[in-house]
Amino acid sequence: MIKDHPIFLESIRFIKSNLIKNNLNYLENKVLERLVHTSGDFKIQNLLEFSDGACEKALKSLKEGAPILTDTDMAAAAIKSMAKNTSGNLVVSAKKWFNDEDISGLTKTAYGIEKGWLHLSAKNLGFQSPIIVIGSSPTALVNLLQILENSKQIPSLIIGMPVGFIGVRQSKEKLLNTNYPRIVVKSTRGGAAMAAAAVNALLRETI
Repeated sequence: MIKDHPIFLESIRFIKSNLIKNNLNYLENKVLERLVHTSGDFKIQNLLEFSDGACEKALKSLKEGAPILTDTDMAAAAIKSMAKNTSGNLVVSAKKWFNDEDISGLTKTAYGIEKGWLHLSAKNLGFQSPIIVIGSSPTALVNLLQILENSKQIPSLIIGMPVGFIGVRQSKEKLLNTNYPRIVVKSTRGGAAMAAAAVNALLRETI
């Protein structure tokens, strides 16, 4: 059971009353509210993009036990508590697959996401396909998309919210040009806290 702090509830009411009228559905608005709350920035509304049915597909997958793979320990830590108090999904970061072997020029995070995806997707088929959460590493996102080009399975959802300036916009554009279920914050904005907030908004709806 989730017991929200009164200040959080007051914040969400404030956010709802100040959002610009939009065409987002119920779940998409829940994600938007959490992202505005986490970032403290109403401009996020103009940068947020969902693929059709992404939230609904992800919610079904979460209810069926889909694991959640993150690019950082920070994002994983922010999600684990919500997962524990809702649908109990496994949450694991790319760091689990870090090692000192030759990684062929990849960043450690890109390598970890690749190995994590291959491991978790092999064990979780159909609607239980992993949800991938990228809040830091554009190289991990780009490498994941390259792997998926030759994969028979796709993630239940990709959260594309790497933050920064080098390669960030390009990685998000690459994701936006796919047909994968996705939630993206365009521009250079993003981060582990925001990526986790998007997943937590959906986890809250599993109960």
